[in-house]
Amino acid sequence: MTRWTPLALITALATLACPIGAEEAPRPNVVLILADDLGAGDLGCYGSPETSTPVLDRLAAAGMRFTDFYAASGVCSPSRAATLTGRFSLRAGVYSWIAPQHQMRLRRDEFTIAEALQSSGYATAHIGKWHLGYDLVEGSGDGPNPGDHGFDYWMATGNNASPSHHRPENFVRNGEAMGEIDSYSCQIVVDEALAWLKQDRLSEEPFFLNLWFHEPHQPVAAPEALNARHPDVRQPAYYGSIENMDAAIGRLLDYLDQRGLRDQTLLLFASDNGSYRTDRRNNRGLTGRKTQLWEGGIREPALASWPGVIPPGRVDATPAGLVDFFPTILEVAGVSLPTDRALDGVSLLPLLTGGRIERAKPLYWFYNPSRPVCVIRNGSWVLTADPEIDLSRNNMFLESFIGDIKTTALVDRKLFHIHQDPTQQQDLSSRHPERFAQMSQLMDTIHAEVMEEAYDWRLEVSSED
Repeated sequence: MTRWTPLALITALATLACPIGAEEAPRPNVVLILADDLGAGDLGCYGSPETSTPVLDRLAAAGMRFTDFYAASGVCSPSRAATLTGRFSLRAGVYSWIAPQHQMRLRRDEFTIAEALQSSGYATAHIGKWHLGYDLVEGSGDGPNPGDHGFDYWMATGNNASPSHHRPENFVRNGEAMGEIDSYSCQIVVDEALAWLKQDRLSEEPFFLNLWFHEPHQPVAAPEALNARHPDVRQPAYYGSIENMDAAIGRLLDYLDQRGLRDQTLLLFASDNGSYRTDRRNNRGLTGRKTQLWEGGIREPALASWPGVIPPGRVDATPAGLVDFFPTILEVAGVSLPTDRALDGVSLLPLLTGGRIERAKPLYWFYNPSRPVCVIRNGSWVLTADPEIDLSRNNMFLESFIGDIKTTALVDRKLFHIHQDPTQQQDLSSRHPERFAQMSQLMDTIHAEVMEEAYDWRLEVSSED
């Protein structure tokens, strides 16, 4: 079994840059797990008084737990686009959550983690929610499906498990509809992952497993034995579905342990946005929730585990996010970053192994229905802004909004010190005018850059008229 000490990791990555030879070090596997609508306070290791998550709690104890980790949006599709591409979601053409009537989707010319790893010899699989295009059944449309973005094998739903997590009927495997499956979504996803991992060819090559759960997105469902553990809360299946997901992840980890693969596998876990629940405990007492760019809508639980590389029991407050997974995974795999496009994330590998990271640009969010509509974080400082014109539109996006989105001015800016004021109650712009001016300049620069590149889907709508 390979023991990946930091020195061994550096040596292995250096070896990958050399011509292939008989002594080449094995490349690590990568498992990327996303929950759906999981709040920053919904795991035991983040202080949840309601949820029992022993598997994820053990994972945190064995590796690293982030305290200041961020989704890439307050809703699903933009976060997932940024995760796969390492680019702020509007650059990747995804402004909002994707509905079937949208032209908007993850554009085919975006370059994903899976495409980078597939081209360098990794086996790749996506299993679970997709929500970056609805054309999953063969011949149903232009896609893209996971296979169009670098996944050798995939089983996915266009959006949520339907009609609920129990007996979903909308999974599609490699272009073929599967019909109703008599189980719970999280267990179905892990069943499929285990079946894929057991293929003989995977013993000969490293793998990238992209595992995107549906839990605890509505409509929730979980075994009654789990729901019964929460008799005094509204919607007990919300917590039951999280506990069911935790148990499913446990089955996956048990298999990796049995195969002796844990020490050569980087495992990353996070969520796509904050909880939709109005109980602020779900989002760690932070202001806001899903669909909003306040901390409660974008701050997420995040764990990283890699025995022998990531020291156990680490807790880190460095700001990081889903947009960082692309450069992190590529560095771990020894794959060069693309140079033909703007990338916004940074590799977290130095942070995972006890060092520090430096950002050339702040973390950035823009979501047109949210107030605030635009947010940046730079170190301990957060700047928020509202739009000059109304972009709310009832949490729905239409391609016709793009002109206003691209041109509206950012006004009513507020400055927060997020460590001293995590609930964002005190605007410090007048008390720190130099900091406010610096943060405003950063926001203006990155916002203009992103909006310049943000794809205009109206071009495709017009081309079909």
